[in-house]
Amino acid sequence: MTTSSKLFTPVLMIGCIIILVSFAIRASFGLFQIPISTEFDWLRAEFSLALAIQNLSWGIGQPIFGAIAEKIGDRRAIIIGALIYALGLILSAGAISPIEHQFYEILIGFGVAGTGFGVVLAVVGRASSDENRSMSLAVATVAGSGGQVVGPLVASWLLSMMVWQTIFIIYAGSILAVLMLLPFMRAPSHIARTDLEDTLRHNLKKACSDPSFGMLFLGFFSCGYFLAFMTSHFPAFVAESCGPIAVGGLLEGLGIASTSALGAAAIAVIGLFNIIGTLAAGYLGDRYPKKYLLSAIYLARTVMATAFILLPMTPLSVLLFSAGLGAVWLASVPLTSGLIGYVYGLRYMGTLYGIIFFSHQLGGFVGVWLGGRLYDVYGNYELVWWLGIAVSAFSALIHLPIQERPLSKVQPV
Repeated sequence: MTTSSKLFTPVLMIGCIIILVSFAIRASFGLFQIPISTEFDWLRAEFSLALAIQNLSWGIGQPIFGAIAEKIGDRRAIIIGALIYALGLILSAGAISPIEHQFYEILIGFGVAGTGFGVVLAVVGRASSDENRSMSLAVATVAGSGGQVVGPLVASWLLSMMVWQTIFIIYAGSILAVLMLLPFMRAPSHIARTDLEDTLRHNLKKACSDPSFGMLFLGFFSCGYFLAFMTSHFPAFVAESCGPIAVGGLLEGLGIASTSALGAAAIAVIGLFNIIGTLAAGYLGDRYPKKYLLSAIYLARTVMATAFILLPMTPLSVLLFSAGLGAVWLASVPLTSGLIGYVYGLRYMGTLYGIIFFSHQLGGFVGVWLGGRLYDVYGNYELVWWLGIAVSAFSALIHLPIQERPLSKVQPV
């Protein structure tokens, strides 16, 4: 199958729907932090550890599902991922102890891996023409932002009407429903002749021996740390730290009448502005060196997070910070995945991106778990926030020495 010169191909559109549903579910988990912990009288660290395990399992599962997709096909990998995702959600709905939630989050994490960026971005990248690849990856990434906009708002609305257990069952049905679209997702089989000569083992060997691959691995850690911490703890952080919502004010007119609702709205605002930022990253990634754009993204996160934590927190500052952070939220994803495809080729892009993404999720594990642990110890999130600022600054620096050029081919031995 040849690539299409069109941007919006069936592969891209269906891939967007799959990512949107998958991420809408995942992005809402932070809103269950307080209801679940309150119902069972758990420490904040208990559910935080469950979410941390989810992030780590997602990272571990990403290269596995990338390899599965390259071995048996993208659509089969997505089916396996959706089934595991649904099973984890159904079992979690009946969980009553911390260890049950923590164990079932392993399944949910693997489910996100099979229905998320690693598998879908790889097939979208292969289906795209060279001139549209960065923008195609950006559009697919934006679908994740769409899920982040919809997911917390829907979860907040559903929590006002039903218990969290019922919502988890609804989520399971939703992720299974997207499988009906897979017959229309014809994965491309085109591969450059030089890529066919490479085996997975040799491709991995070349990449892992390249210092730039190690820099990408280390740099993506802070992205996972900050994003996972924000998704899991920011709603609770805002609910407990922000000043009161003015009665009869603009926010109340928008349906934001409490700090709890403000926390949900903040996550949605991040997702909304991320649409703009990610599309801009895709556009710029086709025209400028991706490593410099990545460095600028991490620097912007560092500056904004520092200003936010130092200034008094108000409803307005929460929304302004959310908008600014949203502009650089997932902008790193199309640039990182595009850089991997450009430097190391498209044949095993899914597996190589999965390895890099493991660092992202390792950071996510640390950010989510440490957020809950330090909250229980100190009663606030200040220390874990400053750690996030430090690792963001580190990522801004480590992307600068990356060699942004196609890695020379070597013959298999």
